[in-house]
Amino acid sequence: MEGYHPSVDSAGGESGIPLHSPAMQPAHDDTALMLAYAGGEAVAFERLYALHKAGLYGFLHRQSPRTAWVDDVFQETWLAVVNARHDYRPTASFRTWLFGIARNKLIDRIRLKEPALLGDFLNEDDEDPLARVAGDSRQEPASRLEGKQAGQALDTALRALPAVQREVFLLREQAEMSLEDIAALTGVPMETAKSRLRYAVAKLKATLAGVS
Repeated sequence: MEGYHPSVDSAGGESGIPLHSPAMQPAHDDTALMLAYAGGEAVAFERLYALHKAGLYGFLHRQSPRTAWVDDVFQETWLAVVNARHDYRPTASFRTWLFGIARNKLIDRIRLKEPALLGDFLNEDDEDPLARVAGDSRQEPASRLEGKQAGQALDTALRALPAVQREVFLLREQAEMSLEDIAALTGVPMETAKSRLRYAVAKLKATLAGVS
């Protein structure tokens, strides 16, 4: 784990567009692995780390307002998993629990380093007329883009989104979470999570229309 610097290309994760992380493990298998690790099986942690490192790093890489913070927050997240192993209770999927830790660590870092940025990350005002043209986030715009240049365009477009909208989009695409899990993780009603996703997709479509 220490010193891990995954190759996160500008399109989203190690495998490029779409943003989905490769070979995500079913939630019940993740839970079993975490419980095995809590019981003393170190290899179970290695498996969890291998399964989730790329998706987690990709999420932090695109959600953090400062790239210099990404490695530290990534390491802090996994250290928190290690420290919490004996108290772990599978009340949510391991993936939701893991990304929840990462999200909290990132917010703590923002609060400590640049509290002026917190407003964007915690803002719940999502009204946006572009939502009317939103579609299925798993079809566009990511699926229409190819190559490094297009990936860079997507990365720039993601950075232009309000943080709360970018977060929901990345949790959906990078972590492959359900909207129900995203709502629980971010502490907002389901309809708020849905609207944030719609706004994010609409804005990405509008921004990327000229590069498709």
